[in-house]
Amino acid sequence: MSESSRIASESARQLYFDDNNLLVSLFGEYDKHLARIEEELHVTLISRGNRVAVTGTTDAVGTACETLNRLYKLLQRGEHVGIAEVDAALRMARHPRFQSGVDGPCILTRRRRISPRSPLQAYYIQAMTKFELVFGLGPAGTGKTYLAVCFAVERLLKGEVKRIVLSRPAVEAGEHLGFLPGDMRDKVDPYLRPIYDALHDTMPSDQIMKRIQNGDIEIAPLAFMRGRTLSDAFVILDEAQNTSPIQMKMFLTRLGENSSMVITGDLSQVDLPSRLPSGLADAVETLKHFDKASFVKFTDADVVRHPLVAGVVRAYAKRESKLNMNSEDE
Repeated sequence: MSESSRIASESARQLYFDDNNLLVSLFGEYDKHLARIEEELHVTLISRGNRVAVTGTTDAVGTACETLNRLYKLLQRGEHVGIAEVDAALRMARHPRFQSGVDGPCILTRRRRISPRSPLQAYYIQAMTKFELVFGLGPAGTGKTYLAVCFAVERLLKGEVKRIVLSRPAVEAGEHLGFLPGDMRDKVDPYLRPIYDALHDTMPSDQIMKRIQNGDIEIAPLAFMRGRTLSDAFVILDEAQNTSPIQMKMFLTRLGENSSMVITGDLSQVDLPSRLPSGLADAVETLKHFDKASFVKFTDADVVRHPLVAGVVRAYAKRESKLNMNSEDE
């Protein structure tokens, strides 16, 4: 690109924010939020008072302004803004569908409003709204289980379902329940801890315990599902890659009237014995043309945990791909 073309492709805009009390949170301590946007978009942001000057290529300037406006809107609603929220706003602002201030679907619970942190998370929430059977597939840190639990709580609080059923296969990384100390609850609780963590983000602890005790929320290992019909319920099976095909078929056929089901899992993290096929992989293949189900496939680009996690996921995926190619050549 010639120098004249490069200059022609650059633009500058001024943003004004009318509430000075929100600017410290918007800009971040030592302007770290602005620095993150500059690093990601290769723009220059200069703040003076309640004004931010944005310069860079035309597209990057537009994305930076969209990102800052999104973050400012969060602060106006009384929500927290940190680096995670900055990264989320960047992801959404880069997607054409969510530009011009479009927030996408959100989940409302007693404790907080939960907005999608990536375009695919927004599609996932929409899929749970429209379909009675949804598969959330992809690596750790993409919000598959968290969003499903939060969505289930929202439906319970609205009275759209009478109960939530949360389940996981209780076999991971070569461990078996019989070798763990304590009674059955002591044995299964470690496997179900991520589900408890998501619940605590949606309602106070005393309400969670009350609803568990009266049966509004049931948390149980997969083995406890056999022979049941789950009606008027929002049902979630987490870590589904660690089911066998027989277990998966059993679980899928538990669904009763006025119920919805979300199946989540990561097919790159199967902890089953090497000769046993994954029930999740089998279900995805069996139901891939089933128009009553929705399949949402997350990638490392949707990881919303610490940025290091996305790098770890990419590194392992690259290594596994290389190993697979080598095995095919042999």
